[in-house]
Amino acid sequence: MTTSQPTFTPELLEQQLLREDALLRGHFRLSSGLHSDTYVQCARFLRLPELAAPAAAELARQITAAGLAPDLVVGPAMGGVVMGYELARQLGVPGIFTERDENGQMSLRRGFTIEPGQQIIIAEDVVTTGKSTNEVARLLTELGAKVLAVASLIDRTGGNAALNFPNFALLPVTAATYAPDDCPLCRASVPVVKPGSRPEKAFS
Repeated sequence: MTTSQPTFTPELLEQQLLREDALLRGHFRLSSGLHSDTYVQCARFLRLPELAAPAAAELARQITAAGLAPDLVVGPAMGGVVMGYELARQLGVPGIFTERDENGQMSLRRGFTIEPGQQIIIAEDVVTTGKSTNEVARLLTELGAKVLAVASLIDRTGGNAALNFPNFALLPVTAATYAPDDCPLCRASVPVVKPGSRPEKAFS
């Protein structure tokens, strides 16, 4: 007797992210210096193929259902590398990634090329502000490609990313951010954690 796999839902993804400490709730000091009540580290989720594959399969299903037929998937390094590879595998197309050059600009390296007219999905693990996504889109457009959409596990903007193309995200997450001198969590004496500084499960 075979056991059927659970239907993929945002609720299931959130449970998996929480279980793997890929989605943390608490009081965090971000690399920007701002404080937040939420921290996302999708690498902890994507390290497990048995979780990454069904998530990418659901994104591929949504992209196909929308009538989009990409020729290529492009993921910005580092966060989009694993997600881009698995999404490309599910869509049956090649997957490559962009990297920042010595000037901090998104670029294609390692012999990767874009053909004029190629239709591309940009893959991200999490869309935080949309800035890196738009950087990649600008590069691809300058090379003559057409960006069909961005696809991600998490949209951290809560659906408010400033993008000029469709945004497929499996889980929208609304995260509050505060200036350090105007942080209600600090005023409530909630201990602040810099993500990555404490390996144990000590978040709520």
